[in-house]
Amino acid sequence: MASITIRNLEDGLKTRLRVRAAEHGRSMEEEARCILREALDHDRPRNMADLALELFGPRNGIELELPERTPLREPPKFD
Repeated sequence: MASITIRNLEDGLKTRLRVRAAEHGRSMEEEARCILREALDHDRPRNMADLALELFGPRNGIELELPERTPLREPPKFD
């Protein structure tokens, strides 16, 4: 794996990265990797599930409680 060093990072930007990392329960280094991965992830095909998570997922403060799945009807009997 490769590594990089980022020089001349503004103090305010470093503080915001530290706060964002703490909010996500990650180290600043892992948070920076996630940010880069998301920013550069253009090759991944997008689908409706990705779009729904992007618009309505936990990152946007929306967490829905999903109802328990149950069968809609009794399955047919083939006696």
